[in-house]
Amino acid sequence: MIFALATNNAKKLKEIQRILNALGHDAKTLRELGIETEIEENGTTFAENALIKAKTIAQICKMPAISDDSGLEVDFLGGAPGVYTARYAGENATDDENIDKLLAALKDVPAEKRGAAFVSSVCLYVPVENGEDISVVCTGRCEGWIGYERIGDGGFGYDPVFMVGDVSYSEMTAEEKDAISHRGKALRLLGEKMANMTF
Repeated sequence: MIFALATNNAKKLKEIQRILNALGHDAKTLRELGIETEIEENGTTFAENALIKAKTIAQICKMPAISDDSGLEVDFLGGAPGVYTARYAGENATDDENIDKLLAALKDVPAEKRGAAFVSSVCLYVPVENGEDISVVCTGRCEGWIGYERIGDGGFGYDPVFMVGDVSYSEMTAEEKDAISHRGKALRLLGEKMANMTF
């Protein structure tokens, strides 16, 4: 099945497409579909934001849409940055600025208190012409901890400081990361649910 991907984040798009392709599905970017829009993500949870994005794009392009809203929850920070992960250091903050702020907030915090989890909620939204629209939200988590410095040169976002055991997301191959990542888990769960759906 072909889906519209409700995101403009190029690196996230590549990762989602790769995982969906492995599940036997195709996904079109908003650029490929000729859609230019900014969606206000004003939900208070990852699941709410994922639904907002998928519903908006599905209704614009009249086709099933998949969205992802994800972020980092750090134990020592009470679950922050959470839904503000992408703009932790301010609107339009760069990955490096966000990481710098996070490392500064955890300065001198011992390893046993640096627990964290990446969380992803993915939403499938299917507009139904003569019936009730279909929406499914699945959430995946990857437990880890925040390292003391950047390690590795792959991935994006907080990947260089998110550690699973003694390896950062950035040190993993795409296949290794997809196998354990929050987004991989959420999309595979969604794939299982889609296998039992008719639309």
